[in-house]
Amino acid sequence: MTKTYFPNVNKIPFVGTGDLKSGFGYHYYDADKVVGGKKMRDWMRFSVAYWHTFGQQLDDIFGAGTAIRPWNGLTGMDLAKARVEASFEFYDKMGVDFFCFHDRDVAPEGDTLRETNKNLDEITDMFVEYQKQTGMKVLWNTANMFTNPRFVSGAASSPFADIFAYAAAQVKEGLDTAKKVGSSNYVFWGGREGYESLLNTDMKREQEHLAKFFHMAADYAKEIGYEGQLLLEPKPKEPMMHQYDFDAATTIAFMKTYGLDGTYKLNLEGNHANLAGHSYQHEIRTAREAGLLGSLDANQGDKLIGWDLDEFPSDLYEATLAMYEVVENGGLGKGGLNFDAKPRRSSFTPEDMFYAHIVGMDTFSAGLLVALRLKEDKVFENFVADRYSSYDAGLGADIEAGKVDFKTLNDYAIDKPQSVLLAATKSGRIEELKDTLNHYIIDTLK
Repeated sequence: MTKTYFPNVNKIPFVGTGDLKSGFGYHYYDADKVVGGKKMRDWMRFSVAYWHTFGQQLDDIFGAGTAIRPWNGLTGMDLAKARVEASFEFYDKMGVDFFCFHDRDVAPEGDTLRETNKNLDEITDMFVEYQKQTGMKVLWNTANMFTNPRFVSGAASSPFADIFAYAAAQVKEGLDTAKKVGSSNYVFWGGREGYESLLNTDMKREQEHLAKFFHMAADYAKEIGYEGQLLLEPKPKEPMMHQYDFDAATTIAFMKTYGLDGTYKLNLEGNHANLAGHSYQHEIRTAREAGLLGSLDANQGDKLIGWDLDEFPSDLYEATLAMYEVVENGGLGKGGLNFDAKPRRSSFTPEDMFYAHIVGMDTFSAGLLVALRLKEDKVFENFVADRYSSYDAGLGADIEAGKVDFKTLNDYAIDKPQSVLLAATKSGRIEELKDTLNHYIIDTLK
């Protein structure tokens, strides 16, 4: 790498909490510090999203892009190659270990898939060379099967067999690429795998096609010896009115219905959770308790706006509760925290790219520190155990063991006075727990 793309920024150091102003330094992310038995970098496995960071021009549906980038003015493969060079300088200065990409983020399409694959192979050859020089790794890669007009009615769920075939060929190349770059995971994000109206949709047939597609993908991954984790990423809507992977629970049900739950896990995103009417913690808990938590996309949205903003995370409360689930899970295994996020449209300078990642990395690092302390002190664990203690012995234990039936329970309950039943309940103390959580956040980070 000969050209410097970000001359105004040096490597971002850990500076601690002495200075309250942000600046180019981490206040909480100390990569090699051991907490909870692991280095922070191993808890987090932070990843830069190639599409937002190097491909996004900060445009929106109301206006053209505002981003000032060192590669502006370049086109085609010249643009693609410049972004590769700039990206590895960015990773080095941020001190991250992973990046993620869609196939169409990194190389332009040709007239045929053969031409498109040739472009992709040329750029991923560059990735491999830079990876050898730097030690950078790919957290996951995926296929963009939603932008091109051919996917107007979906990809694997398309009603048109030619489109299904093209999508399969595109994912075949994606899995070959995953093996080539040593990707830890391969993600399926069904951007248009859903419907706009049931009036023209055979929903059952589309979902069966989608399941066949996932089985074929898993078979091919096994055939080529790809050892990465296969992940499905739920999203409820946008661009489709309804997507088949609506949320974690819906996707898990789909996986179990079609025999995919032993092969795939979930990649979960904060903003997608909100669009589905859930908290991020809820989605992570749902996947964790099903044994299907794979990886996380770390971003946030505006709770007042009903679409995907992909904002860098800065909410300490949300990050703490997300990391509490990660701690309960013992980490993310092959997964990590990928910043599927972009700076705000008014934050358009190259330097803002760094500030955006710093706030995201510090927010989740702070959340980890609080979560570990909550776990060590068993703050929620002890409260929940006490709340459900009636199932640890006597009648409750018999219920869980399947030793009673409705007749037995009727005989037990039929003559119980209301005063006795009310005395058996305990306050949930939600306000006390939230107050305690606030104290832990403030005291841990002071």
